[in-house]
Amino acid sequence: MPGSRPSAQTARAVGDAVFQNSQLSSKGLMERAFAFAFRGLVYAQIWEDPLIDMEAMDIGTDSDIVTIASGGCNMLSYLTAGPRSLHAVDLNTAHVALGKLKIAAARHLPDHHSFHRFFAQSGQRANIAAYRAHVRPHLDEVTIRYWEGRDLIGRKRINAFARNIYARGLLGQFISAAHVVARLYRIDPRELLAATSVEDQRAIFERRLAPLFDRKFVRWLTQQPASLFGLGIPPAQYEALCSGSANDMAGVLRQRLEKLACDFDIRQNYFAQQAFGRGYASAPDAALPPYLQARHHQALIRHLDRASIRHCNFVDYLKQHEAGSFDRYVLLDAQDWMTDAQLNALWEEITRTSSPGGRVIFTPARARCSQKP
Repeated sequence: MPGSRPSAQTARAVGDAVFQNSQLSSKGLMERAFAFAFRGLVYAQIWEDPLIDMEAMDIGTDSDIVTIASGGCNMLSYLTAGPRSLHAVDLNTAHVALGKLKIAAARHLPDHHSFHRFFAQSGQRANIAAYRAHVRPHLDEVTIRYWEGRDLIGRKRINAFARNIYARGLLGQFISAAHVVARLYRIDPRELLAATSVEDQRAIFERRLAPLFDRKFVRWLTQQPASLFGLGIPPAQYEALCSGSANDMAGVLRQRLEKLACDFDIRQNYFAQQAFGRGYASAPDAALPPYLQARHHQALIRHLDRASIRHCNFVDYLKQHEAGSFDRYVLLDAQDWMTDAQLNALWEEITRTSSPGGRVIFTPARARCSQKP
């Protein structure tokens, strides 16, 4: 789309994916508000577990993966398993720019230490010097224009890596706002990081965090679909999550937060570290996604040439390829956004382009699934 601003491209692409109702209807207005909210960066970190994905896909050296890029973490984590090819697509130009930045940084930063500092400990000025010296010369003009462009309050986007990139984007801002709301009730979510056992985590959650969901203001907030856009929940998915009753959403969110806070050792759960601590832990043995772990760094670099990333609709990308081109598909929660016609088109293309034994993994509103076409 020559001449279009990236945000305008994203708005059109997301609109094509989520608009299911008349512009003048209440649902139609909500869908358009959601598309507007998704014009910029949404996820600095993807929230599907790459280890579970990789186990479900059973990636081999002959695997050809097509995936939604999102924040790019899982895309690079899949590469550590050495697939034959990896094709990432996304409707959001900011996610494409982030993915290209991560690929260029992995390839051109001097060592794992500088790569780790850039993406795991992003609040350091040295990252900006590293970007200029090692990464920028290898980026395309569109990606440079995105990162050196300015956000809504006039800051260069690349400077987020000198502060905290994980507090940026729609989800990062949502989590920061949730921390502010908790503090209104004299609760600091970081308290959970001091837990010394899973039992201690549950005690802190039940005593401090769970009562928040009984507060009238919090319950009112969760009944507003727009207030949850930061979680990447479009209107259609909102109804699926709470079974059509907004009164149930506080319970849904409490249940999800309880699982995040209580079901796994927080010292080994980098998703919980991000939610409650606003970043990855800094300890030498801190939990990290595979692509940031030192033991996977050389494998990641070796396989970078097998990856590509495109600003494209998933179905349109499949249509560009011949039958039998892929055998692994990662849909995330995209199906929750789709009409029946869009779902039929998606699965027709998956069936056409899949080689024998292909696998599809996706995350619907209620559960994690894996299927073989």
